[in-house]
Amino acid sequence: MLENLDFYNHNIIPVHIGGSEFYITTTIVNTWIIMAVLLGLALIVRILIHRFEEIPKGFQNVIELLVEVFYSFTATTMGENNKGFAPFYGSMFLFILLANLSGLVGLRPPTADLATTLALALITFFMIQGYGLRDKGIVNYVKGFFEPIPLLFPLNVIGELANPVSLSFRLFGNILGGTIIMALWYAMPWIPVKIGIPAFLHAYFDVFAGVLQTFIFVMLSMTFVSSAMDS
Repeated sequence: MLENLDFYNHNIIPVHIGGSEFYITTTIVNTWIIMAVLLGLALIVRILIHRFEEIPKGFQNVIELLVEVFYSFTATTMGENNKGFAPFYGSMFLFILLANLSGLVGLRPPTADLATTLALALITFFMIQGYGLRDKGIVNYVKGFFEPIPLLFPLNVIGELANPVSLSFRLFGNILGGTIIMALWYAMPWIPVKIGIPAFLHAYFDVFAGVLQTFIFVMLSMTFVSSAMDS
């Protein structure tokens, strides 16, 4: 059973830079695959966009529906004045969604790697600090850490630093947990348990949990950034 159990992030290709050895891992390769799919979709839309008609149908209908949903969701979560974030968060949503769903086609989800989820969470963290400084100014930004009373300064700093940790571990833990459970199930030596039941497990761990965790991650990121911009 143990020899059939595989949910690890493997080193695939060694890369030597300046006397140090690094590896292209399963996570990196699968991330490239997902990026290639998204890039291919973007190129197809770019090529076909001049053929789009005033009354959408077929493929155009799907693309316009996605765009409208992302803009509407962004306006609802971050406010009408921040609809410009829709392309960024729409791209993030699609990347995380495809990463979470990649287990359905036999890939190890990149979001089952803490490096991926932490990188995404750090983007949100630096956006929070950057937009907070821009909109509040350095004086009000620093002052916010001492409110409502100066004694809470250490807790406010810890709370700020905890945001990327909680964001990254929530997504990472849920996706890795599903990956481990599926690996354990497929490693079972009893053949009958591999018939039919894995489909229901994939429906929950890959589809339901994958979509839900994508929504939660993006929504929380939007909420944190919009809150930082509130004067």
